[in-house]
Amino acid sequence: QVQLVESGGGLVQPGGSLRLSCAVSGSIYRLNAMGWYRRAPGKERELVATITMSDSTNYADAVKGRFTISRDNAKNTVYLQMNSLKPEDTAIYYCNARYLYSDATLYEYWGQGTQVTVTS
Repeated sequence: QVQLVESGGGLVQPGGSLRLSCAVSGSIYRLNAMGWYRRAPGKERELVATITMSDSTNYADAVKGRFTISRDNAKNTVYLQMNSLKPEDTAIYYCNARYLYSDATLYEYWGQGTQVTVTS
């Protein structure tokens, strides 16, 4: 029912920029929040940034001041603008959509992941 389609990953030099996009297809009636997570080789998945329907944002300390999460409600799309990229940002980035249903149950959906590689 719900699918998340990601794009925008790639290979960049340190200090470069990328913008990731995640478009939601399917129902968005109960969409509560969206976010980006990443998984680096040998490490667990970690939070990068989230944004709620009220536009409240949350960022991991490691990306504060460099990454910006935003959304375009008309396009059902969330973005992650990544500036001043560092080699340690290299990871697979996953889009996440969180739904809150009428029984107050939270459901999460995930994109397929997009590779971001920052090489020096």
